[in-house]
Amino acid sequence: MTNPLADPYFVLNAVYSGGKYLKQALAETPCEQKYIARTTRVCYGVLEKDIYLSYIISGNCARRPKSASRLVLKIALYMLEFMRVAPHAVADNAVELLKKLGKAGESGFVNAFLRSYTLPPPPENSSERAAVEASAPLWLYKRVKRSYKSEAAEILGAQSAGVCVRFVRNADKYLAREHTDTPFENVYIFGHFARDDGFFAGDYTFQSAGSVAICDIVAPCGELLDACAAPGGKSVLLAGKCGKVTACELHPHRAGLIKAYKQRMGADNIDVITADSSVYMPEFCEKFDGVLCDCPCSGTGVICENPDVKLFRKEEDIAALSEIQLKILSNCSRYVKRGGRLYYSTCSVLPEENDSVAHRFLAQNPEFSVAEVTSPLAHRKARYGLQFLPHISLGAGFYIAVFTRK
Repeated sequence: MTNPLADPYFVLNAVYSGGKYLKQALAETPCEQKYIARTTRVCYGVLEKDIYLSYIISGNCARRPKSASRLVLKIALYMLEFMRVAPHAVADNAVELLKKLGKAGESGFVNAFLRSYTLPPPPENSSERAAVEASAPLWLYKRVKRSYKSEAAEILGAQSAGVCVRFVRNADKYLAREHTDTPFENVYIFGHFARDDGFFAGDYTFQSAGSVAICDIVAPCGELLDACAAPGGKSVLLAGKCGKVTACELHPHRAGLIKAYKQRMGADNIDVITADSSVYMPEFCEKFDGVLCDCPCSGTGVICENPDVKLFRKEEDIAALSEIQLKILSNCSRYVKRGGRLYYSTCSVLPEENDSVAHRFLAQNPEFSVAEVTSPLAHRKARYGLQFLPHISLGAGFYIAVFTRK
């Protein structure tokens, strides 16, 4: 049996030191498959609680530990504080792992730490205390607090609702398992769901409730442009309600993901192109009945599914992302037919991206007006659109605004 700290260490080292996203690191790191569920839980948990774990470490150390020891401590602390693993077993495995990593000189420090650490008192500053408790960067907590007041901690600390599965056929085969209904037909949430032959046959796919909610708001039409389409979930779902979908993606390897997705799901009415949606393409001028701009964003609404967002996203990114969103939205608005619809969506909870971008777009493009929309998924009405929030919307922190070309 592999040391239970070893596989999480190598996966998380690829994230912390290699800059890889967690899903990529899990896919690329050789792990003992018998214990992959445990490894996945630990990796997600450490990133989810990174700031809280770092606070414990800094509160018990006069100096910042070296990177290998620091990561081993985070994994060990997560097991101790959130998985209730026997302390002696965790300490022994931590020491063994460090020795195998060639860090035997640090094993004594780690062993002593794990056998004697205490939980430090919370910060005196109320915002810092709340940020540590939510295990969120202070800058992010302050921004969410400014917009959502007392709900900030719930939003940032929301847990994943589970594995959301959208069925095309044969749903009854799986519904004997414990599951949660969603407001959408043939979409259910499971505590655990390992893909089987039905996945490869196109009987079902994995798609978040928020993503399904965005597609539900898009009106059926003849031709639709999905301007930022990878990995292709929205394009495939919308292909069922639109005559033809053009799926646009900037990066060739991600365009390949859309092609594989559409082939697996049998969505033959999707054309995949590789192009920059912020750059004008004359051949698309007023061509589409609907254009969906699911823009690159901060990802602050899907932290419960992608906890590495808290590690990689910086405060200075928000303004730059807002500009990119406005540029894509403004450019793609020229592709909408008269009377057609333009959809702007993100997976962010920050108004600086969402309503603020919608406001600037409308000010610069008076030929568009806001269309009133609603959704069966729990949401809040924003000034220009709908804001889904992870603590009330089945883990989905999405935003959508809909504009009609006059």
